[in-house]
Formats: sequence, structure tokens, C-alpha cells
Amino acid sequence: MVPLHDENPTRTTPYVVFGFIILNVLIFLHEISLSSKGLNVFLDTWAVVPAQLTAGFQGELASSTPEWFTLVSSQFLHGGWGHLGGNMLYLWIFGNNIEDRLGPVKFVIFYIGCGILAGLSQWFVDPVSTIPNVGASGAIAGVMGAYIIRFPRAQIVTLIPLFIFFTTVRIPALFFLGFWFFMQAVQSVASLGVPMNMDSGGIAYWAHAGGFVFGMILGPMLGLFSNNSPRRR
Repeated sequence: MVPLHDENPTRTTPYVVFGFIILNVLIFLHEISLSSKGLNVFLDTWAVVPAQLTAGFQGELASSTPEWFTLVSSQFLHGGWGHLGGNMLYLWIFGNNIEDRLGPVKFVIFYIGCGILAGLSQWFVDPVSTIPNVGASGAIAGVMGAYIIRFPRAQIVTLIPLFIFFTTVRIPALFFLGFWFFMQAVQSVASLGVPMNMDSGGIAYWAHAGGFVFGMILGPMLGLFSNNSPRRR
């Protein structure tokens, strides 16, 4: 099931969303250009490694780059083409409308803020994990959280495979995103006490659920429901 687009056109060009997508793609191209050893060093430096973040908060880890900064840098790293493509698809679908309502500056603050809080949500439940956490999923979950409260009646055109054929159905955002959040919440609870590792998929469900909730909180705080959003000139 893949959402294609929404029924709520933006009134301004989403330059920040464009920029984030381009930046994510460029950084991923750099990732795949690295050797296996180089990639490990790169991820160790820029991905969120909960155990290292814990040590950094406790002042036990000295490095040229503050460990807390990985809560930002990790948002632009991805683990594969599928991971990158899925995240960028959802960022484009839902991010353009949220940027339109908040404006570019507030959208940057909102997006990065949601990503940081999502990363902290995952760190909080597993602060000793040594698995690098990467991806824009937490920030994008925040965008989706803001979208569900701002555009609950928007229709998401969803592509559904039927054997060798495809069909589309229109699903209200309230149900589409509500179901997505429900699944993340269930998986988050199920993952309690289970160490995250690559064999279990390495999916940071708490980052997804946390980002979604914080998006619902931060969006209105930054003016999501304001009538003074930018208009096309």
C-alpha cells in the first residue's frame, strides 16, 4: 500500500522539502561511495549510537563533534535505497502542506525538532544499545502527526497491488495516518525489553511513535492552525 498524493494542494513552492530531499539523496550517494570500513567510521561518527549518546550526556565521551549533534546528523543518513526512497516519498506527500502552513523557517525548526525528539524517544527506551540509528523517519513521523490534526479529511490516493494488477483507493488521512500510528505504537510496546539488532530489522519504532506525537504538539505551537500562512505571489 503506497500513498501517491493528497487532495490538498499547496499555495507556495515547498523549497525546504525540496532541499531536504536533495540533501538526503546527496548524503546517501556519499554513503554508498565509501568502503565498508569507511562507512562504519562514518556511521560511528554521524549516526545516533544510544550507548555513545548516553556516555556523551554523562561527560564520559570526548570527541571533536558533540555527541548530541548526531540527533541532527542522523536524520540525513539512510540504510539503503528502499529506506531512502520510502522516507522521501512520505516527506514529499505530507511535508509540502505542512511547510506551506508553517512557512520555511518554522518548518525547518519543526522538522529538525521532531527528529531530535524522536531520536531521544528511542534512546530513552534503550540507552545502552550499540546499534547505529539512522534515517529521517522520526522527523517525517512528526510531519505526519501534524498533518493528521491539520488535514484529517484530506483524501490520500493510495496504490494497492492486486496480484499482478494495481488499483487506487482514496483513504481519509485520519484513517491512513491513524492506522500507521497505531501500528507503530503496538510495535513500540512489543519491542520493550527486546534489544534492537539487525536481525530483528533494526527498526526504531519508538522514534516513529515519539516523532508522531511530538509533531502533533509542536505543529500547533509553531502556528500550524494560523491563518497567516504564506501565499503564492
